[in-house]
Amino acid sequence: MPEKPDRNLALELVRATEAAALATSRWMGRGDKIAVDRAAVDAMRLVLNTVEMDGVIVIGEGEKDEAPMLYNGERLGSGHPPRVDIAVDPIDGTRLTAEGDAGALSVVAFSERDTMYAPGSMVYMDKIAVGPTARGVIDINAPVAENVAAVAKARDRDVDDLTVVILNRPRHAELIRQVRQAGARIRLIRDGDVAASIAAARPNTGIDMLVGIGGSPEAILSACALKCMGGEIQCKLWPRDESERQYALEQGMDLERVLTADDLVQGDNIFFSATGVTDGEFLSGVKFFGGGAHTSSVVMRSKTGTIRYVEATHRWEKLMRFSLIEFDR
Repeated sequence: MPEKPDRNLALELVRATEAAALATSRWMGRGDKIAVDRAAVDAMRLVLNTVEMDGVIVIGEGEKDEAPMLYNGERLGSGHPPRVDIAVDPIDGTRLTAEGDAGALSVVAFSERDTMYAPGSMVYMDKIAVGPTARGVIDINAPVAENVAAVAKARDRDVDDLTVVILNRPRHAELIRQVRQAGARIRLIRDGDVAASIAAARPNTGIDMLVGIGGSPEAILSACALKCMGGEIQCKLWPRDESERQYALEQGMDLERVLTADDLVQGDNIFFSATGVTDGEFLSGVKFFGGGAHTSSVVMRSKTGTIRYVEATHRWEKLMRFSLIEFDR
């Protein structure tokens, strides 16, 4: 049945990712990862607490300590409905920003309460992600060569036309060998697989799929974005050692279970926002000028399938009259 337009929380989330990007980009290339992370966390937390919501962080920065952090279980917002789960990555690419490299984002997503998957201490997952044109043809349990061939066929391309993104880690040496043997091209990235997952789902980025082992929080955030974009992600929990394997078994986690986007974030009322910190595949980084800065963001909602690109200009002479965040320091 037709509905009246309702509140799109993604349009409020973009203020939080913009604030985090503006604050942390002041530290770009200065070699201080701690300062990069702290600036992003403080700015995002301050803005999220202004949102009219009863929010709880499911995917956060870590456990509570003496400093305010976006830790798992922290409650944010006014305390009034809507009741939402929150996934945050104030800076997806801390090292990228600290070293002045490309591809860092500030990211946050909301979904209805009790709909986000909580991986606990299982901080890594094996992943494969594609865009809408290859939805339904991938299988994380199949050899990578079969997935590459299936994606090429779905996208009406030759295998050697495809570009596969893989995190540049020693653990991926065999995976890289297999992709090369299959005949596809490879883009190795240092960090930032949320951005890579989104790029795989957007047209004209030159990225066709993401494969390999990366962070569990990034998997949930990627699932939020891909559900908005019509893409697909499949994951499996990946224990780093025997202690993590035992933890998973004690928690009743099935290490052989294939987790789909619907497992990682249930329902179809998901809100997502990302703002570029440094220049990347599909979002420009923060650009400063004498009296302010420009930001580039994407905001999405799965219910409507709407994807908006937000180019914003921030003017210090006005903003700093009331802002608690020192954007112009």
